[in-house]
Amino acid sequence: NKAYRYELKPNKTQLILLKKHAGCARFAWNWGLAERKRLWEEERKTTNAIELHRKLNRLKKTDFPWMYEVSKCAPQEALRDLDKAFKNFFEGRANFPKFKKKGVHDSFRLTGTIKVFPKHVQLPRLGKIRVKEKTTKCKGRILSATVSREADRWYVSLAVIEEIPDPVSVVGEPVGIDVGLKHFAVLSTGEKIE
Repeated sequence: NKAYRYELKPNKTQLILLKKHAGCARFAWNWGLAERKRLWEEERKTTNAIELHRKLNRLKKTDFPWMYEVSKCAPQEALRDLDKAFKNFFEGRANFPKFKKKGVHDSFRLTGTIKVFPKHVQLPRLGKIRVKEKTTKCKGRILSATVSREADRWYVSLAVIEEIPDPVSVVGEPVGIDVGLKHFAVLSTGEKIE
């Protein structure tokens, strides 16, 4: 597994969509956290990401129709992240999950058909977004894309599975090099390089 991070160069329409996706993911996290707290306080029951997502999908049509403007992955992945946060809390690795605030650590994750072009990244429901540097290094099967905002700059991190070839074996005798003052370099074989 490997990750590649690129700075995005969105146009005005894409910028609005990025903000909507981040807002939807934040809303899903906060809604899921409030729902889990309510369920525990009232019924002493716990739930998971799948059940929360089903409940949110039922409420989408009537209470939250604006969620249809963004990819279904944004709230779904936020609820999965909330589930992981609760597991980490119960296993003693993290504090109790907190509600997210607007404009603080805005991010969302997308899965599905993600394509990489030399100067663009294609994301579900967002289309092709230009990147500020070439994406030629990114090779392999893309698992997900996490889009985040830092100081009014948007970045995409692509999680990729790559085949790493076996290292080529070294041929010859190993040699140590000492860089010195009298000679440029002295090799462990005794050879001096001026």
